[in-house]
Amino acid sequence: MTSITGAVAAEGDGGPDDDVSGAVDPLVAGLMNGDEAAFDALVREHGGHMMAVARRFMRNEQDAADAMQDALVSVFRKAGQFAGGSRLSTWLHRVTVNACLMRLRSESRRHEVNVDELAPAFDATGHHVRRPPAVGRGEPTEVAMTRELRETVRACIDRLPEAYREVILLRDIEELDTEETARVLGETANCIKTRLHRARCALRELLLPVM
Repeated sequence: MTSITGAVAAEGDGGPDDDVSGAVDPLVAGLMNGDEAAFDALVREHGGHMMAVARRFMRNEQDAADAMQDALVSVFRKAGQFAGGSRLSTWLHRVTVNACLMRLRSESRRHEVNVDELAPAFDATGHHVRRPPAVGRGEPTEVAMTRELRETVRACIDRLPEAYREVILLRDIEELDTEETARVLGETANCIKTRLHRARCALRELLLPVM
């Protein structure tokens, strides 16, 4: 059965392709030399995928367009840093993700929930004070999706504190693996696993009224 966060991720192109490319692509060579024609070709060939990534992170079309523009500026400025150890599309995906995260972090703080208040609570006898989500429901999750529900899920994700929102976006929306998420966020893999678990628990609680 399709997970809620997985179905949100299904809108647009998929995640990065980590296949390693052998010879230097002429487009890459042009970018590294600062060739504007190569940059224009990059936008034509990869702009659609970059925009799809931005749409998954940002809340509306204008924000997505702004984030993509930020990513393109970074590509133009940092093309010489592309080492060629992975496909150009993989590098562009990472640049776009970073641009989206930076723009989200720069926004004014919205009303965020306290994740600790959403965790299961116990009394002195070890019994639940607040009923935790039913195990049968799985991750925040496993239900069929509608456009309205996708929007509700994203609204709930946006209510999570920044650290938890980012890990949900990277792991469950962009479908990066734990190690890649850790590299993007500058954290350890164990930290990402713990944070993701808490983020999913909090998201599940926020979604219970609509599931």
